[in-house]
Amino acid sequence: MDYPELAARTRRFSYGAPRAVTVTSDGARVVFLRSSGPEDSRDALWVFDVADRAERLLADPAVLLSVEADLPPAERALRERLRLSAGGIGSYAMDSAGVMAVFPLGGRLFRVDLLTGDLTELRTAGPAVDPRPDPAGQRVAYVTGGALRVIEPDGTDAVLAGEEGVTWGLAEFIGAEEFHRFRGYWWSPDGRSILTARVDESRVPRWHLHDPSQPDQPPTTVAYPHAGATNAKVTLHVLDLDGGWVDVHWDRETYPYLVEASWTEQGGPLLTVLRRLQQHGLVIAVDPRTGETQVHAELADPRWVEPVPGTPQHLADGRVLVGGELAHDGYDARCLFADGSLLTPADLYVRRVAGRLAGDLIVEASEGEPSEQHVFRVPVSHAGAQAQRLTSEPGWHVAHAAARTVVIGSQTLEHAGWQYTIRHDDAEIGTIASLAATPPFAPRPVLERVTDRRLPTAVLYPRGHVAGRKLPVLVAIYGGPGHQEVVAARARWLEKQWWADAGFAVVTIDNRGTPGVSPTFEKSIHRRFSDVILTDQADALQALSEKHPDLDLDRVAIRGWSFGGWLSALAVLRRPDVYHCAVVGAPVTDWALYDTAYTERYLGLPADAPEVYSHNSLIELAAEPPVRPEDARPMLLVHGLVDDNVVAAHTLRLSAALLAAGRPHSMIPLTGATHMAAGGLAEKLLRIELDFIRRSVS
Repeated sequence: MDYPELAARTRRFSYGAPRAVTVTSDGARVVFLRSSGPEDSRDALWVFDVADRAERLLADPAVLLSVEADLPPAERALRERLRLSAGGIGSYAMDSAGVMAVFPLGGRLFRVDLLTGDLTELRTAGPAVDPRPDPAGQRVAYVTGGALRVIEPDGTDAVLAGEEGVTWGLAEFIGAEEFHRFRGYWWSPDGRSILTARVDESRVPRWHLHDPSQPDQPPTTVAYPHAGATNAKVTLHVLDLDGGWVDVHWDRETYPYLVEASWTEQGGPLLTVLRRLQQHGLVIAVDPRTGETQVHAELADPRWVEPVPGTPQHLADGRVLVGGELAHDGYDARCLFADGSLLTPADLYVRRVAGRLAGDLIVEASEGEPSEQHVFRVPVSHAGAQAQRLTSEPGWHVAHAAARTVVIGSQTLEHAGWQYTIRHDDAEIGTIASLAATPPFAPRPVLERVTDRRLPTAVLYPRGHVAGRKLPVLVAIYGGPGHQEVVAARARWLEKQWWADAGFAVVTIDNRGTPGVSPTFEKSIHRRFSDVILTDQADALQALSEKHPDLDLDRVAIRGWSFGGWLSALAVLRRPDVYHCAVVGAPVTDWALYDTAYTERYLGLPADAPEVYSHNSLIELAAEPPVRPEDARPMLLVHGLVDDNVVAAHTLRLSAALLAAGRPHSMIPLTGATHMAAGGLAEKLLRIELDFIRRSVS
């Protein structure tokens, strides 16, 4: 099997693996999605019964989307189109007791009883988006056409909120893309009202994307808030099912970003809001009767605030759990606090609050080694209590917990894919089976920390490599904030192993700015993206060559996508003495064209810091002719023409600047592709990339 075919198969090794795991509030059931195997990408809904220690299939998309022969022709044709475009079950939501779930499939809405398996289709006014049952499981809310609707127990379907030109009940682009808040509404515990976001994008700039492969189709119009531009106006309202309406009041001019919201039985709604530059935020409690708010905690950092996922939330004793940072007395950690009291040990880097186990918190965190993530049980009864680590094997572990049940998912370098174990009352009672295929080989990256900054790195050799034989180097890079590449999980190295088997020593480096080490390590890139990151990359590569003499630093290619695409181009433009060619995929070449929350968090406002934007721009750098002819390193630029995240204008401008400066490059515009190529197109692209790199470093 040749390299491109192998590389295309990497994506298939996730098919059949469990995902979207949830433990019901009573700990009696574990709900999850999983497809039927390595050749099936359509996820079905499953449940594991803790008492019976067995799993059951609840909803199979292949069955639900079958088209009945006795339907009227028009209805049958519509159902067939939906079936072909639907795929599998992408998400689900449950009532508070965990006895009923709802999910959308091909625009249709289904409800399933988790105890009996009884399944019903609910009639909707249009394609259902983000359906959610009320806590009692009697009503179901969903969004269609930008309106929030509620289906009553008798099947009546009515609009709760909707108006022309705005959306109700959906997260805006920035909320979902940058703050990972994918929800736009939250049921009250009694099921009689809903906390709802109203999003007005009328003042957000519009971009028009046209796919040349569809010349007869009109362009797609996208509301995109680029750096310095106007964001969507997001407001919150408490809507009663009987027609009552209360506006939620906070200083939205000062704190425009709604980062998180929740509403549980332990207390009223909690919100996290941030200033535009994200150096200051508030955790506020909402009175749902009046809409008035009270500040519960302040979040501040001269660089930026980094909220901890899973917070804020009410604890059983009424205190509010908030994520924060400890940066004094020699400490440099991301921690949890309850009403200001420290709950987690100062040597933990807390990544997420994953649930509660018999009253204690279940937390995902790193403890000294950023390539590993472990699961910890943290008592909340008193501050400073010792955290208990529940995972021991080096790797990447996640958790889902409620009542007396915890599910731990693990990836390590010693086994393929995810492995899920279920524990109840501190005893292992079963596993969630994975139906995914096992890759035909096991990558063995060498993970180590280098330089005085202890940068996490990895080197991956071809299988069967004989020591003493020099290899060209491929730096496989991302390097941007919020994401790590150097992770102790085998699945993360499959595609890189195939690059290695094509004849390279593959090097991956997590520079400063990436998470997992410490807040200071993470935030040292503030206002100085390019200098810090590229310095770390070049220094780490040199340090690795001293430990790995088979790395041929006279033949170094760098390959990256998105932020990694920007970094790849930056590398060959600024450091042609280190990097000899670059694959530049969907790069952000001008940060003024990227979105507000991400860009301004790290670089500030364009009007306030034009010199910062100029210094980090690829366009201005590319326009400078090379000092020496040999410094004009070849680049392969790739970009999807209907990319609505990093628009193709980034690469088109870069190509124009390179051309004017006489710098060699090739450009591949991908018709019909968004931010990442998929399917057969991805396979063809990989072959082109491989040929380009081989020619450039031969």
